[in-house]
Amino acid sequence: MADDKGLVLVSGGSGYIAGFCIAQLLAEGWSVRATVRSLAREAEVRKQLSAIAPDLSKLSFAAADLNADAGWPEAVAGCQYVLHVASPLPIANIKSDDELVRPARDGALRVLKAARDAGVKRVVMTASTAAIAYGHGSRKTPFTEADWSDETNLKDTSAYERSKTIAEKAAWAWLAAEGNGLELVTINPVLVLGPVLGSDFSGSIEAVKKMLEGSFPGIPNFGWAIVDVRDVADLHLRAMTDPAANGGRFIASSEFWWMRQIADLLKARLGKAAAKVPTRQLPDWLIRIVGQFDPVVKERLFELGKERPVSAEKARTLLGWRPRSNEEAVMATAESLLALGLVK
Repeated sequence: MADDKGLVLVSGGSGYIAGFCIAQLLAEGWSVRATVRSLAREAEVRKQLSAIAPDLSKLSFAAADLNADAGWPEAVAGCQYVLHVASPLPIANIKSDDELVRPARDGALRVLKAARDAGVKRVVMTASTAAIAYGHGSRKTPFTEADWSDETNLKDTSAYERSKTIAEKAAWAWLAAEGNGLELVTINPVLVLGPVLGSDFSGSIEAVKKMLEGSFPGIPNFGWAIVDVRDVADLHLRAMTDPAANGGRFIASSEFWWMRQIADLLKARLGKAAAKVPTRQLPDWLIRIVGQFDPVVKERLFELGKERPVSAEKARTLLGWRPRSNEEAVMATAESLLALGLVK
């Protein structure tokens, strides 16, 4: 599997962001080893990746789980770099924060320790703006990499934001105490949209999918900064090899958009395919009532009406990163969902 450029481990190889990281690494001449919880998924992941990576001959797989030590030393053996993309996703009805915090934090530390012990040069860890822009309410001034979410503010965070904040802080603290020369960079994406490769896609895609399906009776007053998955992968690769990235956090984001702006774009561009996309703005009081019966809505009620812009100036200036527009990210999401027959 040796190559001119060397071997890179991508954790969570079946994931949305990881897939695009793997495709770009292969296109640039790297050999890639991807971790999956079970090797039974290899054929399925290869099939999904074949849509964006025509040559998978330099891709291999290793079994490793964030919740266990087994497999990680073998997974990182011989790798120059590690992209630690695997992370537990938000789940509804969790009984305590620990269900998300423990795998996020302990999984990151497992990967970092294995990387250090194997002599890996640098780990690029997929973090989130969930660790940057929460616990402070709404604000007009963009958040930057200097900001940290306040995980003690339970009124402006959910278990997801708290887990991402605790996990990233733990990674930096571990590096300072035990890194022993290992380099670390974190990438902090906002809401990740873009082309989907199959039915196993990220939860972030649901906002567009539900709009196309008419799942919302109207448009809730939610909004997020948006970034295209292809640009998130590109930023991971820039951060992997650029000396200027070492020791830094990098926000991956384009603009902040309200759901109304997404709905308006879908209506304007998709014609009949957007027939079910709502046009009516729902009042906040109605969403709060819905939240009493829908655990997913209830978990996000604290977001209603809050604007949290972030700045990706650091990635642009230091690493020459140039993200696609929100229009391109949203349309790529919608068009791929429709093309794959994933809209009910």
